[in-house]
Parts: sequence; C-alpha cells; structure tokens
Amino acid sequence: MKKLNLLRVTAYIEKNIGVFHQKRIDSLKGLKLNRVLLKKNPYLFRTKNLTTPQEIVTGIVDAHLSSNEETIFGDWLEGLAIYINQQTYGGWKSGIEGVDLEFDKDNTRYIVNIKSGPNWGNSSQQKKMISDFSTAIKTLRTSNSKLHITPVNGCCYGKDKNPDKGNYFKYCGQIFWEFISNDKDLYTKIIEPLGHKAKEKNDEFYKLYSEVITLFSNEFFVNFCTSRGSVDWQKLLIFNSAAQELQTD
Repeated sequence: MKKLNLLRVTAYIEKNIGVFHQKRIDSLKGLKLNRVLLKKNPYLFRTKNLTTPQEIVTGIVDAHLSSNEETIFGDWLEGLAIYINQQTYGGWKSGIEGVDLEFDKDNTRYIVNIKSGPNWGNSSQQKKMISDFSTAIKTLRTSNSKLHITPVNGCCYGKDKNPDKGNYFKYCGQIFWEFISNDKDLYTKIIEPLGHKAKEKNDEFYKLYSEVITLFSNEFFVNFCTSRGSVDWQKLLIFNSAAQELQTD
C-alpha cells in the first residue's frame, strides 16, 4: 500500500471535473420537450395546479435534470474512487459484470460495486447485485480456488449503521473513502477541489437552462394550450396517453 498523494488527487479532480459539467450541458442541449412529456404524469400536473406553460416546463425540466445529474455525477465519482484506489492499493477497473473496482488488501481480493449514495435501487436491483457478486466470485476462483474474496457495495456519500449484509459489506461516506484510500479524512479533503471553476461552468449551464425553459414554454403554448393561453388538458392527455390510433385520427 502507498500513502495517498493528495496533490495528485486534487490535480485529477481539477483536470476531470469539466467532464461532468460538459455532460450536464450536453444532456440539456439534447433534451426534447415531447420526449420528456411522454414520460411524465399529466394528472400530477393538474393535481399540483400547474396551469401555465412555464410552470409545467420548469417542473419537468428540473425533475429530468435532478435525476440525470445524479447519474452523471455518480459515474464521475466512480472514476475518482477507482483512480484513488489505484494510487494506494494498485486497484483496477474490473471487467466483470456488476463489479466496478477490484483490489487486493490484507490477503483479500475486494470486489466493489460503486454507487453514488446508499438509497439506490429496488429489491430486484439489489438482488441482481448480489447475484453479480456470486458470479464474480465463481469466475475469479476458476483461476485461483484459494482466493479469499470479499464483495463490497461502496457508496460515495451517506451512512449505513449495519455494514455487514451477510452476502456483502456496505460501506458509505467516510467509511467508503477510507476503505479505498486508508485516509479517514479523505471524504472531507475532496470537497474543495470539486468546486474548481464551478461558478464559470454553472453560469454557462444556467444561461442555456434559461434558453431551454423559454423555448419549451413557447413550444408547449403552441401545442398544448388554448388560444387564450390556458392548458388544454384534453390535448395534453391525448398526446401523453391515448392509444396510437386515437392520436392519429
């Protein structure tokens, strides 16, 4: 094991954080109003008394961005975790399905599935992770039957007071970052460099965001509003939910 060089980690973050910001911008650029509307619940719009194009558009765009950003940043954090582990334990990005990181520590091969936070997935997705761990263990033991293997679900933030899940361990937040780096304070040390050029990138993002809200609001007005500017709920519901033959009549 090598001691983590925090300057190298900072340099890595500052060099690569722009990838997250660019993917965030690209996601917004690629957004299409009709595509998002097909995935949203118009009954909920009505129940929440969203009555103007801008209210509805802002709500659906914000919901899309919140979900999408969590995924994009989760992937980015996964890359950071693998980089850090490479520096300390010589770990590597796994090629086994359902395993993101592999590394050896204290005569144990750790196989790690990395998630952004602790509250991810439903019971079926969690069962899939356990199944993937089981398959990975069998795969690794075909070449070394005596290999001691420990599966870990690593979460980049949050807490879990009961890490031993029987089939695997779940390490969250501070415990996860210390587990992959042997630095108990790493979880606080990485927060500052994450802000590298944040204002500049967010100014660019929100300029585009304002343009998208305006464009989509105008598009929604044309396609789903009456001549007096109120939402035509029948028209919106037909677009969102009617059988295909009814949409084309």
